[in-house]
Amino acid sequence: MQALTNFFDRMVQRYLPDAFLFAVLLTFVVFVLGLFFTDSSPVQMVEYWGVGFWDLLEFAMQMSLIVVTGYILANTPIVRRILTKISTLANTPGQAIVLVTFVAAIACLISYGFGLVVGALLGIHVARRVPNVDYRLLMASAYSGFLLWHGGLSASAPLLIATPGHFLEDTMGTVPVTETLFSSANLFIIVVLLATLPLLNRYLLRTRGSLEKNQPSFLQKQKNEPEEVPLPEHPSPAERIENSKIVSLLIGILGLAFIVFHFVQNGFDLNINIVNFIFLFLGIMFHRTPRRFLRSVSDAVKNAGGIIIQFPFYAGIMGMMVASGLSEQISMWFINMATEFTLPLFTFLSAGLVNFFVPSGGGQWAIQGPIMIPAALELGVDTAKTTLAVAWGDAWTNMIQPFWALPLLAIAGLKVRDIMGFCVIILIYSFFPISIGLLFF
Repeated sequence: MQALTNFFDRMVQRYLPDAFLFAVLLTFVVFVLGLFFTDSSPVQMVEYWGVGFWDLLEFAMQMSLIVVTGYILANTPIVRRILTKISTLANTPGQAIVLVTFVAAIACLISYGFGLVVGALLGIHVARRVPNVDYRLLMASAYSGFLLWHGGLSASAPLLIATPGHFLEDTMGTVPVTETLFSSANLFIIVVLLATLPLLNRYLLRTRGSLEKNQPSFLQKQKNEPEEVPLPEHPSPAERIENSKIVSLLIGILGLAFIVFHFVQNGFDLNINIVNFIFLFLGIMFHRTPRRFLRSVSDAVKNAGGIIIQFPFYAGIMGMMVASGLSEQISMWFINMATEFTLPLFTFLSAGLVNFFVPSGGGQWAIQGPIMIPAALELGVDTAKTTLAVAWGDAWTNMIQPFWALPLLAIAGLKVRDIMGFCVIILIYSFFPISIGLLFF
């Protein structure tokens, strides 16, 4: 295992480019595949790419705000104390790995955006408490919790097919979450991964030997909250407003009122927008004054640059995959090999492959759902399990697709190559419990 872990780590460190260049290379790959395996001409592929380039602007803004608002909230005095308190549960590198993995996995089961931020922020606090932990593996452990999000409360496809009026309702009807998220197959996968992922990551720590630890310099920063900038002796009206606790309190109360209204009206709907909303207004209140809040915002936006520039490229890739029919061809190739017993497994594998090029849960279901559900009905396979297979395939290859790692990496101060070597091992291991759950439960 030590040789395997170090091999993948060396390969990734040597050959995996920056996340932006990864997106650029994927663009070229999809462009060439579209020319060879579809009837699309070079001019058409360019058109598909350019037209789709801006289709993820809303989502890019959501993910940028996840990084910004998560950073803002994490740097409030009260949250710093809470994270520091949780980090005291870890006193050794092994305990640090287990703690961060488990907390990140639980948080991702609640909400994927929440889990990404919590995992990264807790990892930073734990690394400050246990400075001899391998920081790169610690953040890979935090990201491994993201593997569970498609089995949790923010899973895209299972929640969509449970909603009346969804786009496949005429084909499969509505499927309650009791048949997807709370099915025996899904619960088996979640329980096994929750129990074993922390142990796997802890075992990976033992394989690290005397390899150099990658500890960002910002971990050595002063842990106490930043000093207040004192008001001048005769402050102007503008300076009084900027340092007014009343202003922050009033706007914070308004935001909290909407949060309560949202959950009363919609139940426990913890989507990405409401997570951002909660983070933002708690950050405003907990920083106490507008000036402290804006200072934190200024620091936070520096972490969102990678997301802002890369997401349009993935939107362009998605445009080429869908418009050229390449994604449909990939799905049909797996379907043609499947039987009634193996369709969930081949659906899972096809979703994992498509996820490299369309790394969006909802977007991928819109592409593969209309292909996989008719195939399941024709073979007599449960449509709920087929939906789960698409969802878990999407989650599975997220371990080696840097798209979703960008918010965590931005907060952690790392590059994609710093964690992907470990994530390859997590990908290989997780194939087995997911496949067993889909085939035998």
